[in-house]
Amino acid sequence: MSVTSIVEGNGPRVPAMGRVHDESGGRRTPEHTVLGRSACIMEAFNGGQQVLSLADLNKRTRLPKSTLHRLVDQLCQVGWLEREHGGYRVGLRMFELGTLAVAGNRLHEAAFPHLQALASRTGLAAQLAILDHAEVVYLERIVVGPVRLPTRRGGRKPAYCTALGKAMAAYDDDVIHTVISAPMPRKTAMTITDPAALRTELKRVRLAGVAFDRGEAYEELVCVAAPIRSSGQPIGAVSVTGPAGRMRWSVATEAVRDTAAAIWNANLGLRAPGAIRRLTPDPGRAPGSAVLAAGRADKSNAGEARHLSRAPRSTGRGTPVM
Repeated sequence: MSVTSIVEGNGPRVPAMGRVHDESGGRRTPEHTVLGRSACIMEAFNGGQQVLSLADLNKRTRLPKSTLHRLVDQLCQVGWLEREHGGYRVGLRMFELGTLAVAGNRLHEAAFPHLQALASRTGLAAQLAILDHAEVVYLERIVVGPVRLPTRRGGRKPAYCTALGKAMAAYDDDVIHTVISAPMPRKTAMTITDPAALRTELKRVRLAGVAFDRGEAYEELVCVAAPIRSSGQPIGAVSVTGPAGRMRWSVATEAVRDTAAAIWNANLGLRAPGAIRRLTPDPGRAPGSAVLAAGRADKSNAGEARHLSRAPRSTGRGTPVM
């Protein structure tokens, strides 16, 4: 069976599925097409539960049982799902496709050795992510020691309560609006849920060039992140994450800044060999801050590099104080 048969569907078909126009005269939205419904099924597997029963899928997707059963059977035939005792799990074919997506990402290629060095330098987990609307998408993570993270490659987390998300969102007013307009439920006592407070936080991140997660997503974990920027706009972010008691805030701040600059340099090398523009630490600024030192400096980068950001000082209990 080909992938095309999933798009078109087999057996009894809903009349003009995916071709029916809505009342406004446009095409049906993706969730009303066969492919959209298939995507809805795949997105039900969020990593929290490896195996989902048909009842679980029905609850999460709210698709009619007959439609769900038919699509799940087709997804199994092409290897996107696999039957497991008691239900279904994501198939190896999806793993193969996902690996191709990451392997073809130049940012990931440029970042990987620097993530390893960052993890070794800090003794904390190092992560690389990009922003997709109001969510962080994790491209890679390097975990050292006994630290266990609730994240995974290809996983997503809300931007508003993660240092990676705040580091990337802070530089674009449209993105800030998208993040603030999305639901911001409280996850811990430290979660910023007020839009005005988050705007203030993102303004501070924009000036400082570094973002902090003070136990805002998970009470026991804290994080420091820095954006990887191109012409002033983030193309990704890098972070270190670990238990609050193990976080050395000033060391981590310097380390993620240096790593973000190193990744951008490597990314430039992959995209345009021989390029002379490089992000380098400025000895006249705070340790680890980055400016464009060669060629004509990017104005927004250079302007923001003038702001000396402060890493949180420790209260002795692992909680940073700004």
